[in-house]
Amino acid sequence: MALLNLVYRDQLFPRDAYRRTFDALLAGGDARLACRCMVGLLALAHERGCEAALAQHLEALLEAGELPHLDTLRERFGPAPSELPHVEVRLGSLVDYDALMDQPVMGGVA
Repeated sequence: MALLNLVYRDQLFPRDAYRRTFDALLAGGDARLACRCMVGLLALAHERGCEAALAQHLEALLEAGELPHLDTLRERFGPAPSELPHVEVRLGSLVDYDALMDQPVMGGVA
């Protein structure tokens, strides 16, 4: 909710589309949800490096009289599943860790 009364809030928005979106969200009636959505949009723009493209999409939504849905925008501006690396994690056996506990400490008393 800090975004609601932030003195320099308008300077925080990278483009006018973000300010207009926040105003439209606030006009929706629930200030808490508006703040949460706007912070999510700003984070999305920063983390995914899509600030300009997201601003264009927000403009189109506003012109159509629609409000943004954060989950939908995360999917739209997120990486394609084929671009994500495959990570395989292999956990060591607990027996290996137990064996380490039985080893003397280097240069000192165990």
